[in-house]
Amino acid sequence: MRDLVDAIRQDVKAYLRLDPATSNVFQLIFFNASFHGLLLYRLSHLFYHWKLYPLAYILYYLKRVLFSMDIHPAAEIEPGVVIDHGIGVVIGATASVRSGTVIYHGVTLGAKRICSGKRHPDIGRNVLIGAGAKILGPIKIGDNAVIGANAVVLRDVPENSLAVGIPARILRRDNSVEPGRQYNDGEIDHRTEGVRQDREEQPLGQRER
Repeated sequence: MRDLVDAIRQDVKAYLRLDPATSNVFQLIFFNASFHGLLLYRLSHLFYHWKLYPLAYILYYLKRVLFSMDIHPAAEIEPGVVIDHGIGVVIGATASVRSGTVIYHGVTLGAKRICSGKRHPDIGRNVLIGAGAKILGPIKIGDNAVIGANAVVLRDVPENSLAVGIPARILRRDNSVEPGRQYNDGEIDHRTEGVRQDREEQPLGQRER
């Protein structure tokens, strides 16, 4: 139970640091539905760990109905993760997400095929996963990576990388990324210059081989 309380405290700190729409603790606790969904996951995961499966699945079901968030109680989500908006987020049973990661609405951490055992992705620390992105299969997303909105990721993404497209491809690696730092508009333009050049050089309709 002490671990649960500590995890919630770290989640609160992460929301205050990484979610610009969250201005204070009162607003977060009483009016942030995605935080409530994450809290229900924490409780259901605890009951699942204690093998109290009926209680775990009751909270799992309530979370799906109330907040449209489908996070399996067996999934491993470290303290200090932010789920922004939350609507449509799906995280499978064998997925893992490490601290500092931000997940936007409509994200799926799912499987590529019907199979037993490990079938969902592992997400590193300080990863940004854009709205609608699909990360499928037992793959690894490295620390500080950025997954573009609506990307479909089917293979490993190295740390400090940007992955976009369907299927996703790596457009640029930047080893100078500072985790948790907020960059101004000029710095963002500079860091994405290589991405724009890659997009301009790629012929329209060209598919990844």
